[in-house]
Amino acid sequence: MKLGKGDLTDSPTRWNRLKLIAFLAIPAVIENFFQTILGFVDTFFVSKIGLAEVSAVGVTNALLAIYFALFMAIGVAANVRIANFLGANLPEKARHISQQAIILAVLFGLFTGVVTLFFAEPLLKLMGIKDNVLRAGALYFRIVGIPSIFMSLMFVLSAILRGAGDTKSPMKVSIGINIIHAFLDYLLIFGFFFIPKLGIVGAALATVIARLLGSMALFYYLKRSTSLAFRRDYWKPDKGHLLELSTLGAPAAGERLVMRAGQIVYFGFIVALGTKAFAAHQIAGNIEVFSFMIGYGFATAATILVGQKIGAGKLNEAKEYAKLATYLSFAAMSILGAMLFFFGNWAGSFFTNDQQVIGNIGTALKISGVFQPFLAVLLVLTGAYQGANNTKFPMYLTGVGMWAIRTVLVYLLGIRFGWGLAGVWLAIGIDIAVRAVVLVVQFQRGKWMALDKAPEAESKCHPQSSKENRSACVNNY
Repeated sequence: MKLGKGDLTDSPTRWNRLKLIAFLAIPAVIENFFQTILGFVDTFFVSKIGLAEVSAVGVTNALLAIYFALFMAIGVAANVRIANFLGANLPEKARHISQQAIILAVLFGLFTGVVTLFFAEPLLKLMGIKDNVLRAGALYFRIVGIPSIFMSLMFVLSAILRGAGDTKSPMKVSIGINIIHAFLDYLLIFGFFFIPKLGIVGAALATVIARLLGSMALFYYLKRSTSLAFRRDYWKPDKGHLLELSTLGAPAAGERLVMRAGQIVYFGFIVALGTKAFAAHQIAGNIEVFSFMIGYGFATAATILVGQKIGAGKLNEAKEYAKLATYLSFAAMSILGAMLFFFGNWAGSFFTNDQQVIGNIGTALKISGVFQPFLAVLLVLTGAYQGANNTKFPMYLTGVGMWAIRTVLVYLLGIRFGWGLAGVWLAIGIDIAVRAVVLVVQFQRGKWMALDKAPEAESKCHPQSSKENRSACVNNY
């Protein structure tokens, strides 16, 4: 079932709104769950080849995260603008900008593919890897990175469907291709009957084939969409829409790149704590990642519904959906936080028998559990801000939080004060809490919408043309 115009505009009761949020969020949560589970399977298979291959895939994925930031930025912009236009009952504009987003995705995918072809080794050397890892890494990087157009298309096509209120189709595709990916991993890495053993090349080919199939499946669902089915004349590049998508998406890309750069710096501080501390940090992070599924699921719902309501000029309803999605995520992640707090040591024992490492994992997850409610608020309100066309403020806030709070406190608490891994996770939690509080304050002050980027919503909310009247209307929300 996909959301139609009536579903997105006629939710008069709070109960109906809650059901609509859950309807959109649950498929996104399931999608993230399968990606995480099967990501573990992928890592497990590669680990059977050798440590050099594990390192090669890990370093390559760190570089590909930069590509992901670019592709996801296009997806965020497309998601928001499509939601705005459909909410404003402007389906042709939504269809036009969706096809322009696909053009932009193709251009960025081709660009990153060329970069990978010519600069694979230099980029990997920047990560400081050794020669034995470099050979495997360059081979894997080129096979996966040159056809990164499929990576780009998957991000953007999924975002387009979500912008139209369809979270089920991307979920189905994600589940399907991740299962295929795991199956192909086993066949191509280890060989089977007439299929030769390809090792790390097999792992790379499995990834590319899965993304190719995923792109084809998403195109199929998009062609079937009643509101976004393709028009031939909309494939002509439109400078206005391409610039609009780039401008709106750039801060989202900047936010992720700032986060990634900060992680590289404070990871160095954690490494200085010793091998066992770093291992505990990585394992705790792999366990905690399940909590992000819930937050990102409700953030997806918030982005879609806020975007739709702003497009329709219903700013009170946009604010209500943002609040309800935050409440639901807060409740769900508080429960999960309690589980992390009380069962962290037990979860860590599945990964290692070293009691010191298990103790560090338990400590990290106890601290994480305390801050889970703040993480829920941070993730969902960030999605709401993006749905309200405000991608800049979350980027600025992430930059300040990552560099002025998290990185500094990781050094002070973890290294300088000698609190070790507990200090590291406390620093991360404080950063999350501070950013969550700032987003709430701005939200309550009505400073979370960028209505100048949603002219349809602005005109409906502000029939008067004067700047004073426009400001007065915005401040009511």
